[in-house]
Amino acid sequence: MVPHTVLKYLFRIRTRSGVVVENLSIYGRDEVEARRKLCQMYNDCEILEARSQPMALGARNAACSYEDVVDMIVAG
Repeated sequence: MVPHTVLKYLFRIRTRSGVVVENLSIYGRDEVEARRKLCQMYNDCEILEARSQPMALGARNAACSYEDVVDMIVAG
């Protein structure tokens, strides 16, 4: 089985109330997916910075489900 590649995106945002949140980490297959998840959690936020950090999942986690990814987001 080929390991899946999941990217960890680190965001710096300004919430709609003006609070700056640093090092907000979101997992996703690509930046578009990570930004979509971010915008679902922080409506009307302004993304000030975004960078990715690749993470290769080992064979043990290669078949992760959507619920596994959500668990990673919550734990991050």
